[in-house]
Amino acid sequence: MKNAKTPATIYAPPKASLLTRILAQKYLLMMVIPGIIVMLVFNYYPIYFAQIAFRSYRVIMGTNVTEAPWIGLGHFREFFNAPNFSNIMINTVGISFFKLLFGFPIPILFAILLNELVVKRFKKIVQSVTYLPHFLSWVVVGTILRLWMSDTGFLTTVAFNLGLVNSRSNMLANPDYFWGISVISEIWKSFGWNSIIFLAGIASIDQEMYEAARIDGAGKFRQILNITLPALAPVTSLMLILAISGLFAANFEQIFVLRNAVNVTRSEIIDTFVYSQAFAANRYDLATAVGLLRSVLAAALLLFANITCKKLNGHSLF
Repeated sequence: MKNAKTPATIYAPPKASLLTRILAQKYLLMMVIPGIIVMLVFNYYPIYFAQIAFRSYRVIMGTNVTEAPWIGLGHFREFFNAPNFSNIMINTVGISFFKLLFGFPIPILFAILLNELVVKRFKKIVQSVTYLPHFLSWVVVGTILRLWMSDTGFLTTVAFNLGLVNSRSNMLANPDYFWGISVISEIWKSFGWNSIIFLAGIASIDQEMYEAARIDGAGKFRQILNITLPALAPVTSLMLILAISGLFAANFEQIFVLRNAVNVTRSEIIDTFVYSQAFAANRYDLATAVGLLRSVLAAALLLFANITCKKLNGHSLF
């Protein structure tokens, strides 16, 4: 066809000027414009209002953000001097750490075990059963847990009969049990879904490597140790970096559903503090300051984890 454009007319030579390359790819760039607009409106424009963290701002007064008095780091000092500051930080980091410690390796182990199943029909059933909890809202899961952990609930009865608890009382009303409940319920709900990416990584491994290992006399455990785990190192490093960056986010939705006035000493985290200050106390300035602090800490952890993984095994996020 005479009017058909060849790749040479669409893509300019690498040594062409910037303007030439832009004109040659103008239609491709036009396709990107809507995405850029969405990103600017919903990701970058809100950053402008982060200045609320450094101002004495009240929504109920109807004051413009820029008209609110500038108080600098006052809100940050208020948070650091709060009576429950240490308790909030311990709960946030503690719950997140144990979720990372016990919850991160389980999807990897499950993906490896699932990959070893020979009967495909049974494998699909196991996958479907373990994926299902991910699609349940934490409101639904929280309601189920509240019923099962009541005085006469199913889990309370089982735990009492096994000697795991001393009395048949509401387990969510005991602050000492809250960390364990949040960690176990998080693992149960997410390990099946999180294993998908590791299953995809295992599926991409060249099967001839396993064939060669079997010829050399390597058993299943040796194949997993020397082939599967090294092949999963890049995706494992990526997921670990992202998980470490979330140490200051202990899953607000889960904690908010399971917390109550009795276990608040072990369930108050940064996100619930931000929520209570913003929507209960109308302290949007303090809530913004704490939220901004958490974001900065998460970014610092992300950089630290990325640099550490890159030095240890050569794999990194960026």
